[in-house]
Amino acid sequence: MTVTQAVCLVGGRGTRLGRLTDSRPKPLLEVGGRPFLDYLVHEARRFGLTRLTLLSGYQSGEIERHYHGKSFGQLAVEVVPEPEPAGTAGALVNAAGKLDETFFLLNGDSYFDFNWLALATALQNRKEGDWTMHAALASGIEGSRYGRVQLDGGRILGFQEKGQGSSTGDEPINAGIYLVKRHVLDLIKTVPCSLESEVLPVLAKRGQLLGTAARGSFIDIGIPADFERAQTLLPHFMHRPAAFLDRDGILNRDDGYVHKAEDIVWIDGAMDAVRWLNEQGFYVFVITNQGGVAHGYYEEQHVHELHGWMQQEMQRHGAHIDAFEHCPYHPEGKVERYAMESEFRKPQPGMILKLQRDWTTDPSRSFVVGDRDTDVQAAIAAGVAGYKFEGGNLWKFLRERVSLRAMDGA
Repeated sequence: MTVTQAVCLVGGRGTRLGRLTDSRPKPLLEVGGRPFLDYLVHEARRFGLTRLTLLSGYQSGEIERHYHGKSFGQLAVEVVPEPEPAGTAGALVNAAGKLDETFFLLNGDSYFDFNWLALATALQNRKEGDWTMHAALASGIEGSRYGRVQLDGGRILGFQEKGQGSSTGDEPINAGIYLVKRHVLDLIKTVPCSLESEVLPVLAKRGQLLGTAARGSFIDIGIPADFERAQTLLPHFMHRPAAFLDRDGILNRDDGYVHKAEDIVWIDGAMDAVRWLNEQGFYVFVITNQGGVAHGYYEEQHVHELHGWMQQEMQRHGAHIDAFEHCPYHPEGKVERYAMESEFRKPQPGMILKLQRDWTTDPSRSFVVGDRDTDVQAAIAAGVAGYKFEGGNLWKFLRERVSLRAMDGA
């Protein structure tokens, strides 16, 4: 099973922000020159999801106007307004008919730099019926503003109110990102209902609430001081180094014009390498020449379908590709509309430059990994480092080179 849907709670009034939310719902307040909610849309897109469902309440019309029916890459967005305030759990009841069997759930006023797909590994590694929700927890957060979570062996035992637990960051806080099974709705007997105070404690008591703690940048915009901090912190979080990976010969064995899922043979360590890059804070992009389209061996749709399948397989291992780029052109192609030179065909740097334009990357810490000289030439032309992989374990190869770059201060 793979997860394709994220559900975001964007219905709150945001009263602690005072007059800032008089004319605009909290998730649409500008942070770093763009609506805060854009950052969460960006995250859902990064993790390869195809549906984002926004559960709106206060000033729902504004959120619908900005997002309903729009697509961001492969991510389609819908808005489900609640007829009256129902609480964070009640909003799920209102949207029951729109929920997948398993989905990611996130608060619409906080951001945690965390690999959501690390939660999805519970679908493969845990027995059916062993859990109902899996929560992301932020470690190392100091201060008394947040309640603390009691975690034991990957299972949440309970919660401490603000000021009751340690304020040194020794105990994690609830980061507001969850993997949820739809049958959690069975616990919601009346509306309004709060997820945090009425549902999560019951699940913890029953042993049905998993938790994964991680260190990462965390910010919410619930109070004016943190809203101001977010103005510089969130744009900084988006500015990441990028790993540009060739596909055939790097992620999967190059058996010549591979275009079917059943023909994929993964390179040793490929899944581990991608997840490790994800968790090190890299954007991970695939850049692949697909001249087989120009030669008529297969169509572009087959490339898209294969990349979708690869993304699903990655998710099973808690990994993801942020974006796939392919070049279908070849100067000696037999299909007329693809038979041409192209700035996107390696060794030209077009695919790398496009991704740099579309995403906020840091070229000084970015690199390309390929199995041919043309991959390294494309890297040089784009102004990033290039490494040639000649076989072995991809994860070990990358760990050595990324560590060396860090030691060199790159």
